[in-house]
Parts: sequence; structure tokens; C-alpha cells
Amino acid sequence: MANSSSGMAVNDECKLRFLELKTKRNYRFIVFRIEEKIQQVMVEKLGKPGENYDDFTASLPADECRYAVYDLDFTTEENCQKSKIFFFAWSPDTSRVRSKMLYASSKDRFKRELDGIQVELQATDPSEMSMDIVRGRAL
Repeated sequence: MANSSSGMAVNDECKLRFLELKTKRNYRFIVFRIEEKIQQVMVEKLGKPGENYDDFTASLPADECRYAVYDLDFTTEENCQKSKIFFFAWSPDTSRVRSKMLYASSKDRFKRELDGIQVELQATDPSEMSMDIVRGRAL
């Protein structure tokens, strides 16, 4: 199923929930985790449309890697309402080396499964994904 060059298998629910976030805006964010025992990327948490960026960052574990997508609504300098889908590769310094390697080697394949990601952000520390940084990347 999975080999070292292709990364983890991706559970169908990941693609389905991402499609719902992208097309129906059913979720504000999705947090994904790699389930090592079954070698698959799984959905861990779905953020409700009313949840905000602080809720999102609070749902990322302080010492474990995760992938996540966040649907950011923002206003451009021309006063246009826009939204962009961010992909986060969360890999805190305090997480296990094996976990960091697993997430790093599986990231590109997983990201390809989620069609519609507009911005990618890699973070090892909460300060690297502050709202200021995210807004700056969106504009």
C-alpha cells in the first residue's frame, strides 16, 4: 500500500471532507493525522464554520506533527472579500524525530490529493503561523 517514496495512503474521508470545505464551506478547518499502525492519513478534527483561527491553532497538539487546512476569509487592500485555502505542515520541535520524518516524507503526496490548496505554510512553532504571517501570505 505505502512505500517510502510515495508516503502514506490517504483515507477517502480526507478527500471528501476537504471537498466539502472547498465547495460547500461546511468547515472552517480540518486537522489530519498519520495513523502509523494502518499507514494512513486520517481526519482528526473538523472545525465548524463559526470557529476562528485561534480555535484552529488551539487544536494542533503542542508536541505532535499534523497536517491541516484552513479556509481563511480576508479583505484585500481594494476592499474585496476573498478566501484562500491554506495547507499547514505542523512539525513542532518537540515532536519525535520519527514522526517529523514520516510527516515530511508523506507531505507532497498528501497535498496532491487535496486539489485546491492555494498557500502552503510550514511551522515548527506557533509564532511561525501567527495571523499576521498568514494574512501576509494571503495577500
